[in-house]
Amino acid sequence: MTKLLYITAHPHDDTQSFSMAAGKAFIDTYREKNPDHEVVNMDLYKENIPAIDVDVFSGWGKLRSGQSFEELSAEEKAKVGRLSELCEQFIAADKYVFVTPLWNFSFPPVMKTYIDAIAVAGKTFKYTEQGPVGLLTDKKALHIQARGGIYSEGPAAEMEMGHRYLNIIMQFFGVPSFEGIFIEGHAAMPDRAQEIKENGIARAQDMAHTF
Repeated sequence: MTKLLYITAHPHDDTQSFSMAAGKAFIDTYREKNPDHEVVNMDLYKENIPAIDVDVFSGWGKLRSGQSFEELSAEEKAKVGRLSELCEQFIAADKYVFVTPLWNFSFPPVMKTYIDAIAVAGKTFKYTEQGPVGLLTDKKALHIQARGGIYSEGPAAEMEMGHRYLNIIMQFFGVPSFEGIFIEGHAAMPDRAQEIKENGIARAQDMAHTF
């Protein structure tokens, strides 16, 4: 069965967030068109996503030295075990949809914490004599991002680092298809905000038919 991970990183829901509204439109349409596919919702603000801290490094170090998982401390077990679960869940999926706002030219910190959890050598990529090679070569991904200003053109395009970062990570993992839907300018042009929102929702629905 095809599995899609719907990964959101926004504290607001679709009634307050333009990116979440487009994301909901996408996933509702996707479910209608693909009733036999499994969709897993990942609200990163509600998930347990351990940061890579001293316990994680300590636990990884013990495992590399030959100690068993059962020999780790309670804190090490909880964090290392959860990070492994998140990575395996990501690998098991066939498609990914990331939904984020543009915050301070990037995305909410919880998304970076999640990326750190799934960027694991030997799992999502590997090192070779020719350099790193991605291992997720049969996947596809989409990023739905709302931007209050205009970042698709002009000097501001160089300042946008959220989508560009995810694009680099997907390339690093070997994901061959990574697309973007951008809802932008609603803060800069409040008189057109509703039009911009509706346009983004329509594009998300269209994308859901072919994703």
